[in-house]
Amino acid sequence: MNRAARQRSVTTEEGRKHRPDYLLVVLSVCLLVIGLIVVFAISPGLAAQRGVDSSYFVSKQLIAVGLGIATFFITSRLSRATWRRLIKPLIVVAIIATIIALLLPVTPEYPAHRWVRLGGFSLQAVEIIKLALLLGLSYFFAARIKSGEMGSKDKTFKPLLIVLGVVGAVVAVLQSDLGSAGVLMAMIGAIAFVAGLPMKRVLLFACVIAIGTFLAISTSEYRRDRFATYLNPERDCQNEGYQACQALIAIGSGGLIGKGFQASVAGYGYTPEAANDSIFAVYSEMFGFVGVCVLLGLFLALFSRLKMIIERAPDNESRLIVTGVLAWIGFQAVVNIGAMAGLLPLKGITLPLVSYGGTSIIFVSAALGIVFHISKYTTFTVNELPQTERGQHAHSAYGRGHRGAYHTPVSRRA
Repeated sequence: MNRAARQRSVTTEEGRKHRPDYLLVVLSVCLLVIGLIVVFAISPGLAAQRGVDSSYFVSKQLIAVGLGIATFFITSRLSRATWRRLIKPLIVVAIIATIIALLLPVTPEYPAHRWVRLGGFSLQAVEIIKLALLLGLSYFFAARIKSGEMGSKDKTFKPLLIVLGVVGAVVAVLQSDLGSAGVLMAMIGAIAFVAGLPMKRVLLFACVIAIGTFLAISTSEYRRDRFATYLNPERDCQNEGYQACQALIAIGSGGLIGKGFQASVAGYGYTPEAANDSIFAVYSEMFGFVGVCVLLGLFLALFSRLKMIIERAPDNESRLIVTGVLAWIGFQAVVNIGAMAGLLPLKGITLPLVSYGGTSIIFVSAALGIVFHISKYTTFTVNELPQTERGQHAHSAYGRGHRGAYHTPVSRRA
């Protein structure tokens, strides 16, 4: 086989295939391992509170991690054309799961209409919505870019507002999950901004979200209490401010190097949701300031890899998908860590890849698998080309040169 034939053999509809971003995998696995370590350390205490076997929680987390790795492998093998065909089925599944969750009665263990429960199995319907919205919006905006209709009020902005209204009504109101609604809004906003939605409409979009957030907080007593607790957590540390106060105590007691592995006090009944929402506080108590720096460094490195893939994405649809994943993981991480540190209100959002919980791990892993697949087809940027060749490559609307060795300029991509 000659050189030209070999080049054609590794070229697909998505572009020229090359070595994927394995550092993305390494960083993701490191975060999964940190979550496993923390859950293993506090599993006996959590099990004692629930009256189950001491290995119950760590066993379930191991299963979740295993399923997440399997999901990552599957999604990383699927082409983007396959994902396009799966968008409608995903939306249908998300709608069905949401309806089931809304119809099921609330219980002390499941205090809101957020979970689909079948026997001992449960999943959060909103995680399916995140993946469906990620792929659906990316395809929608890529099509609008290709047709030159990004500025169209009827074909772009009105459908976006309808999606915004439906998502807000279902997730924030019916499911009473303002935190997850915030994640979805962050994804929608980031994808719309990077796609090139006119700035006036981006600002209008932001105003709609701000008004909706204000109404959601002001019309709900427990949300008003949470916001008041955020402003002054010490005012009622025995009741409304209990979790916020205990989280700050746990973080502060970690000191420079922490109390050590399996030496956590917060994880043994003092901090609510120790393995889920409050896992960052428990981790900080065990590993201290040094451990926190390591964890934050891993997240920042992951975000940096995602940003690099966005800049080098082979086409607009790929770029928007990775943008949505960055907004998804980044928003959740910032809100979770900020809430534990007292910088943001408590929102009940898990720390991606670290917190206990199978649904979140599986769907975040699925999204990262899609990104890993896209990283096989990234192109070179202008700054990476020799100085003599830089002038030959046009800059894209995103402010960087995205024309690669094997692809046309961004302005002519789908």
